[in-house]
Amino acid sequence: MIIIDGRTSDKSISDFANLEEILAAIMNSEEMADRVITDILVNNAPFSEIYPHQAEDMGSDTITSVEVRSKGAAEMALSISAEMEKVARMMAGASREIARLFREASDSEALELLQDLLDVTRDFLNMIDTLCNQHARQVPEGYKAKTEKLSEMLSEMTDVLGNEDWILLADMLEYDFQPLCEEWREICQSLHAELSSAAK
Repeated sequence: MIIIDGRTSDKSISDFANLEEILAAIMNSEEMADRVITDILVNNAPFSEIYPHQAEDMGSDTITSVEVRSKGAAEMALSISAEMEKVARMMAGASREIARLFREASDSEALELLQDLLDVTRDFLNMIDTLCNQHARQVPEGYKAKTEKLSEMLSEMTDVLGNEDWILLADMLEYDFQPLCEEWREICQSLHAELSSAAK
């Protein structure tokens, strides 16, 4: 039995060779247009791939039920936008902590956390960009300028990182990066308000 968002599908598990084919058919169906899969249950147990194409290795003869739960893309975007301010706050807190570690000469710990912060910041920018371009009717005021400013700062920090100037890096994190994260919290609030308004 194949269940999509609580409704039994007219598709049969035996029509497919494996789980990957079943999921591909579900994702390409009309009812999944503008929807994002949030949960997959196989034989009533949560399923997520541990390695690429694991679903291909699950023959349909071993499957009795597949249930897919999804959310509308706009609803998903709204949920994600609600979390973005928390991410900006976390980035500000991390920059303070990393600056403190550099000043205390705990360089290896600071560098490890800094790499995580840089990765999170890039993901943050990419996610905000996706939300603005694909879901917002109106982009928050100051968004473009702040995006450029944060991108430039990431480049500068990467250069300083290459020169191993830990004190300058600590100063940049505390006096430049952290205040910019606070400004991004306002952008995130505006974006969430815009998406909330669009969802009504």
